[in-house]
Amino acid sequence: MVDGAPVVALIGALLMMVVLLLALRWTFGTGRNQPAPHIPDPDDPTGDGLLEEITRVPTESAAQVLRSRLGGAGIRATIGRTSGGYRLLVFHSDAVDARVVLSRGALD
Repeated sequence: MVDGAPVVALIGALLMMVVLLLALRWTFGTGRNQPAPHIPDPDDPTGDGLLEEITRVPTESAAQVLRSRLGGAGIRATIGRTSGGYRLLVFHSDAVDARVVLSRGALD
């Protein structure tokens, strides 16, 4: 019985390692079944990074008016200049709210 004790200890240690490995895999798994968030390509010259274009207007004063309307609603916005006018840019998480605020202003 004494001669078999190291074998039992080795099997017990291996069994504990397998249990620990399975527990860690379950806790910190790869999560391949989870949808990946959209990550913009940093090398894309047409990309705006974390910002999304909401609207384009022909003049800077119109862009300033829309930006102040969004600021009044608590939405941070920036103005980008293009060859055809000015673009109003907001963070992707604020895009839906910004479109709602700007569409309400069109109805007034």
